[in-house]
Amino acid sequence: MEIEFDNVYKCIAGKPILKDINYKFFGGKIYGLRGKNGCGKTMLMRSIAGLMKPTNGRILINKKELYKDIEIPDSIGVLIENPAFLPEYSGFKNLKYLADIKNQITEEEIRCVLNKVGLDSNDKRIVRKYSLGMKQKLGIAAAIMEKPSIVLLDEPINALDESGVEKVKKCIMDLKEDNRIIIVACHDRDELNYLSDTIILMSEGKIIGEE
Repeated sequence: MEIEFDNVYKCIAGKPILKDINYKFFGGKIYGLRGKNGCGKTMLMRSIAGLMKPTNGRILINKKELYKDIEIPDSIGVLIENPAFLPEYSGFKNLKYLADIKNQITEEEIRCVLNKVGLDSNDKRIVRKYSLGMKQKLGIAAAIMEKPSIVLLDEPINALDESGVEKVKKCIMDLKEDNRIIIVACHDRDELNYLSDTIILMSEGKIIGEE
């Protein structure tokens, strides 16, 4: 698995958002994005997900050019900003509706991933009654349940209690199997250091280094 940014530049309303990004992501690794708010972390992930076409440059997914050869990556799970669900259905039913689109996983696998992130797969409560932390866990479950080749997680531990953080960290670490690329943005420096094989440093729309 490989993602390549080839001189990617993005401008919105005359303002540069991403500036000449050149970088390669390789499978079997967790990449952490570090930088201040507005530095381009979320925009970089949105561009990989097929949600923001570059003004100039190319994004290659396994040598296929995004927005040209393919519209979105063939296998991707995404949690960017606030997860949205059908509020009048349970967490399980929400994931079941999503899973039915591709029909790749069983109901038992859906229940398994709910339990892994710390949600009760038999909970009949509707999502409208979920706490912010529960909605966050459900968003993570939706992103990882089909075991995608690319996983993008923007602030995955936001609003989680200590127990929830530990469960989600283990889920993220387990994702490295099978040559997946995992990209995580997180404000908690210690947690990002713990999770990441490589830290990408961003500032004002540029990659300025790595750790």
